[in-house]
Amino acid sequence: MLSPIICFGQQPCGFFPRRFLHAKFVTARRLQAEIGGEIVFFYHDSDHDPRETQTTLRHGKTDQPATLNFTFVNKTQRKWSPLFAKRIPADWPAHTARQLPVYVGPRGVEVFKQVRADNVADFCLEMYRSLGLLEGVRVVRSGDPAVRRAACDITDLFVDVPYEGETVRARRRPDGSLCLHEGGEKYLTLPAADCTKAQISPTRDSRLRWMQSIIHCTHYIAGAGEQAYLNKADAPEINFLPRDPVDRFDEAWTNF
Repeated sequence: MLSPIICFGQQPCGFFPRRFLHAKFVTARRLQAEIGGEIVFFYHDSDHDPRETQTTLRHGKTDQPATLNFTFVNKTQRKWSPLFAKRIPADWPAHTARQLPVYVGPRGVEVFKQVRADNVADFCLEMYRSLGLLEGVRVVRSGDPAVRRAACDITDLFVDVPYEGETVRARRRPDGSLCLHEGGEKYLTLPAADCTKAQISPTRDSRLRWMQSIIHCTHYIAGAGEQAYLNKADAPEINFLPRDPVDRFDEAWTNF
């Protein structure tokens, strides 16, 4: 009988992780204590939405929420570059560190100051590692070219291509053309281009099958949003479990 592989997935979701991500780690560790096996964190750093990394913190005295986020070196990166390619301006860490003491304790501030990374995805991952969340956990990154080359073929996909001197994540249409979403019903069309598997990442609807072709998990811990759209027929061999419920799920986890 195969050893269990307990998996959950998430985009980089704040430089202090959101509470729902912490709940996935807790759920996975409890399940591992019950059945054994390995925990795999599918880190979807190919996503390009800058809202994913918004970090909502509570003021230590007033308890009022405040939302912080990375800044980006230019508008093209902010709108369309994958999170692993969104570069962090040199002054952002020090500027943000000066704001943190009213929201988190000394340990959180110190962990933040020690992180060294030049892009959004690496910064978030190193924060999670420094906070102890990744101990004993295997991380699989959707932006890793080796991971992409090992994945199954998909037709519903994004392609990383050059645009205005940056790497952008363009949606491929059925006719082979590429487009960048500008908001609402507006799209910027790019010319069709040949691509290799190392440039391809999945859409929301093709992500489960793509991920499973790499990880071959036996158990998958799904958040509330995922449960609404996951097509479980794409991976009938997986035992799907809900993550633990948590209040203020979209705010940052700071109880370290």
